[in-house]
Amino acid sequence: MSDVDTYLRAASATDDELWSRFQPLFDAVAVGNVERERTRTHPHEEVRLLKESGFGVVRIPKEDGGFGASLEQTFALLAGLAAADSNVAHIFRNHLAFVEDRLNAPRSAGNDTWLKRFLSGAFVGGGWTEANNLTLANIASTITARDDHWVVTGAKYYATGSLYADWLDVIGRDDDGALRTALVRADDPGVELIDDWRGFGQRTTASGSARYDRVRADVDDVFPAADRFVYQAHFYQNAMLAVLTGITHAALRDGTAQLRSRVRNYPQGLTDVPSDDAQLLQVVGQVSADAFAADAALSRSSRTLDDIAVARASGRDDSVEKLVVAAEVAVTQAQLVIVAAALKATTEVFDALGASGVSEDHGLDRHWRNARTLASHNPRVYKARILGDWFVNGTTPVSNLAALGRGGQGN
Repeated sequence: MSDVDTYLRAASATDDELWSRFQPLFDAVAVGNVERERTRTHPHEEVRLLKESGFGVVRIPKEDGGFGASLEQTFALLAGLAAADSNVAHIFRNHLAFVEDRLNAPRSAGNDTWLKRFLSGAFVGGGWTEANNLTLANIASTITARDDHWVVTGAKYYATGSLYADWLDVIGRDDDGALRTALVRADDPGVELIDDWRGFGQRTTASGSARYDRVRADVDDVFPAADRFVYQAHFYQNAMLAVLTGITHAALRDGTAQLRSRVRNYPQGLTDVPSDDAQLLQVVGQVSADAFAADAALSRSSRTLDDIAVARASGRDDSVEKLVVAAEVAVTQAQLVIVAAALKATTEVFDALGASGVSEDHGLDRHWRNARTLASHNPRVYKARILGDWFVNGTTPVSNLAALGRGGQGN
């Protein structure tokens, strides 16, 4: 049993109260999504709207001023937001993960300050991935101790959400070679954010470069990386899967609307009216099954993370290691299911639409581009082998880094 009092508490929110609050906001975010994609217009107003509505504190317990959502509810909401705009949903990934990290931390004056920051609307972005093809094994970024503060120097890429952030989450090595994470203010001297993301999808997530030149970090804003929450890697990956699930639903929604609007069919069609053609209806029906599979997989993987959070909240730390393995298996299985569903749905939906479906006015290509980009962050090519080795030979699927909560951000 653990005697550490964290901010984790049993979830107390109902689905009805969460969706009644946030679905209208998601609907507002959806307005203009196609145009933002076409013109690469950053959704600053949409992110601001969600921050002010409290979406960033959905996981904080009610008694501490948040909404008290479970992880399953949180990732379902993130998928709902992704159906409206997958860029906006992905922007929230780093923020929600750092909130989860502070909820897992011991209660202290410094961590109380972080909860107050979250509740006042402070937003966290940033990325851990080293620039110049470096990895955590040969990380060049440094977090150096001074008399009463720390100094952060380094260069990062995949700095998702940074242009929207008040704070940036940075990892580096201290003077003893240990990994630490530092939170620095985005507008501090020495911080340079560059929107140089060149991916063909997720174009407005600000996933480009971040540079830090002797940036100050206060003592209460620097943490040993080994102390980060134990299911961190799984959280980051599951957030990505939530966005992919939302994209799958967006493909179903937009494909259905486009089929309804078609006025003429191909000569080989079974009916004159495309929306009555059984073969075209079959395409949409299959896409709906892909969305169903993604929902089911996301729900199951999310519940395994709730299991860990509940164990931590109740002080049952002796069961966490076993629960982390279960989460690793479930999240990996979900990745295989959801990536396949998203890529299949966003490609095959065009079979029901004809040539008009590829019009840039509709922007349906954004669903495949965004899904393909997200699916490339944590390549699935190795995952089935790892699962097979677990089931057949009992080889643990959890790397030492992930098991210690240092599994990075799923890139």
